[in-house]
Amino acid sequence: MDALSAPPLRENWMVKRKRACNTGDERLDWKVSARKRVLGIVGSPRRGGNTEILVDEALVGAEEAGALTEKVILNKLDIAPCQGCGDCQQTGECVQQDDMSALFEKMAQSQVWVVGTPVYWHGPTAQLKAFIDRCYARERELARTRKERYAILVIPSADHAGVARYTVGMLTTALNVMTAEILATVLAPGVFHRGTPR
Repeated sequence: MDALSAPPLRENWMVKRKRACNTGDERLDWKVSARKRVLGIVGSPRRGGNTEILVDEALVGAEEAGALTEKVILNKLDIAPCQGCGDCQQTGECVQQDDMSALFEKMAQSQVWVVGTPVYWHGPTAQLKAFIDRCYARERELARTRKERYAILVIPSADHAGVARYTVGMLTTALNVMTAEILATVLAPGVFHRGTPR
């Protein structure tokens, strides 16, 4: 199996979960259909946790709409933090050689990104933040590779929905810079124990 790919989790008790992509919004349904490529990006360090459960639901909904889906687990990848050297703004490439290069290719080939992170101390996880920071190196290229690109945010939190506001704001701005239109923001407040969202 591709080191950058992870199979979706499938458990019997998850069958009755609400489909994150089955929103009844015809605009959203159209964007994830017609054999489009949908990439799930899981920023949680906990495998099988609430973030991955919800990202899986979005991917299942996309598959049911006819899309091709793939999932990556950031915590399983070798992604070093940005060093702030600025070389990428001259060359268009990051000087660091790690799994971000292959992940950039997957992102460039996908029309829809499903980006999931829990709220950790009023922001995204360290894994998701490192990933977003590294996107700075290729944001111009990603903006050029697709005329249309969309993103769905999936953000569970143990507290009320308001604690996700900084995470939503940061991700929305960063993804918009990469010319990804936010199609939906799925907040799941009040979920702490694994398997809470159903």
